[in-house]
Amino acid sequence: MDLKALLFSFFNAEVAWRYLPDILAGMWITLQLGVAVAATGVALGLVLAVLRALGIRPLNFLIICFADILRALPPLVVIMVLFFAFPYINLSMSAFVACWLSLSLVLAAFAEEIFWAGILSVPRGQAEAARSTGLNWLQSMVHVVMPQAMRLTVAPLTNRVIAITKSTALGSVVGLSEVLNNAQSASSNAGNATPLTLAAVACLLIFLPVVALGRWTETRFKWKH
Repeated sequence: MDLKALLFSFFNAEVAWRYLPDILAGMWITLQLGVAVAATGVALGLVLAVLRALGIRPLNFLIICFADILRALPPLVVIMVLFFAFPYINLSMSAFVACWLSLSLVLAAFAEEIFWAGILSVPRGQAEAARSTGLNWLQSMVHVVMPQAMRLTVAPLTNRVIAITKSTALGSVVGLSEVLNNAQSASSNAGNATPLTLAAVACLLIFLPVVALGRWTETRFKWKH
């Protein structure tokens, strides 16, 4: 009897079919947002780490403040500030843009620290040797320092990207029609939890390939002895 109740509540075929279009629409929004956040956050974090390597103290101070503040703030707080507070200074934005910008900034803060740790792990002599061959600072950074640093940052960066992109579910707080928000609405309308089961499957379809890609990348770029 309990098994029948479980199947009816979480694996109801009729409810699943009825709300599948809503879940697929939310899944598409989640996928778009996750890709945008990952690309923007990692790119911005890399740029900030390279700028920090210039050794300009005022600039480094600003970068460190940015990284520390964004890493300390919960992503939900950042989303709510951008979406609800910024309109008071005439900077209104859609729920998608608010989530994308918020999560990208949070990911950039973590990515910057990860890249910076990778840069510091490369012996200073490597860059000096590259400069002695005639390469300028940027060329030595791009061709000598960063390739070595990247190998050390793949694992922690991959884990952080997965953690931050999963926070796209926080978009439901500002009304973003991502997969979890659509599933919650569908469950309320149907009086049945099956749409939440569909949302869980949708999240697995989105994030399992990312996890698999991360494992492959770790293997591909690991140090070879």
